[in-house]
Amino acid sequence: MKADFSPGYYGIIKGIDTFTEWTGNAVAWLSVPLVLVVFWEVFSRYVLGTPTDWAYDMSYMLYAALFMLGSHFALKRGAHIRTDMLWEKFSSTTKGKIDFYAYIVLFFPGMILLFGVSVDDAWRAFMMGERSEQTVWRPLLWPLKSVVPLTALLLLVQGVSEIMKSWFMMRTGQEFEHKQGGEI
Repeated sequence: MKADFSPGYYGIIKGIDTFTEWTGNAVAWLSVPLVLVVFWEVFSRYVLGTPTDWAYDMSYMLYAALFMLGSHFALKRGAHIRTDMLWEKFSSTTKGKIDFYAYIVLFFPGMILLFGVSVDDAWRAFMMGERSEQTVWRPLLWPLKSVVPLTALLLLVQGVSEIMKSWFMMRTGQEFEHKQGGEI
């Protein structure tokens, strides 16, 4: 069955998936400064008696970046939510069709729209020097707002691999690869 597809087809999927694995693992390192910031705030507040002005902003910004930038990795691993009780009853061909058309009708238009809107929002925040109003530290918001279009771009790239895998499943009735699911 795999003979119907060119080596280039497999190469594109492998290249994108390798990129996603690499960037997903790199993004996971954001958890280190996140843990350090939270640890320092707890230590500073409860041991030293001097809470910080900056830890709250840093922790929510790091967590948001970690969560958003890891979404393409979760997509590759099959860790996004799916209604398994219905999904498991479908044939592989039907699963491929559902995924293929969902990517065309919902995923790609949604990610393209998110990218366009969020690029404008991040640029506007950069140009006006927009700052957070959450705390007295008032950090610049453009770095965090720039994470949104980057996330959309990473999801679009991984979406190309996923739609190609869906096409393969739709045509052959076989999974291209087994998804790991929630075990990220």
